[in-house]
Amino acid sequence: MNAVGLSGMDGRTWQAERKAAVRAVVDGRITVIRDDYTGSVETVNTGLLRVLLDSGFTPVLSPPAIGREHEPLNVDADRAAAKTAAALGARELVLLTNMPGLLSRFPDESTLIPRIAREGFVNAEHAAQGRMKKKVLGAVEAINGGVRRVVIGDGRPENSIRRALDGVGTVFE
Repeated sequence: MNAVGLSGMDGRTWQAERKAAVRAVVDGRITVIRDDYTGSVETVNTGLLRVLLDSGFTPVLSPPAIGREHEPLNVDADRAAAKTAAALGARELVLLTNMPGLLSRFPDESTLIPRIAREGFVNAEHAAQGRMKKKVLGAVEAINGGVRRVVIGDGRPENSIRRALDGVGTVFE
C-alpha cells in the first residue's frame, strides 16, 4: 500500500475546536476540568485528501489536531475518523478495537451485538462501556454524516480489516 502518514498537527488535515470544559472521573467522582487541551475535529481538508487518494496514495491520519488558535489539541481518533469519512463521502468506515465489537454484557465476548440499525443507536450508546463509548459515538456520527455502514471490528486477529469489511464485528447501518 502506498501510505502517506499525516498528523492533525500539520495544520493542513484537520481543524479542531477546543472544548471549554471536559468531564472526567477523578477518584471515582465526575469532575469538570477547564483549561484542558481537548477538542473535536470541526473541518476536514478533503481537497488534500482527495489529491492523495486520486494519486494512488492512502492517507494515514493521526491525532492530535491544531485548534483555531494554533494550539495542539487532543482529539478522539474514532470520532475524527468518523468526521473524515463523512466529509469524504465514504460508504464504509471500519473502527478497530481489542474486542470482537460492541458487547451487550461487557466483558463477556460471547455477547457480541452483531448488527445495530438506526433505531437501536440509543441502546448501543447505553450498552457501551469505557473506550467503546467513543467508538459507538463515532459510528453514530459517521452514519448521521452520510456513511452507509460502520463496522466496529476486532483488531486482534490476522486480516482484521478484511474481516471487518466482511461484516465481522458490530455493524451499524
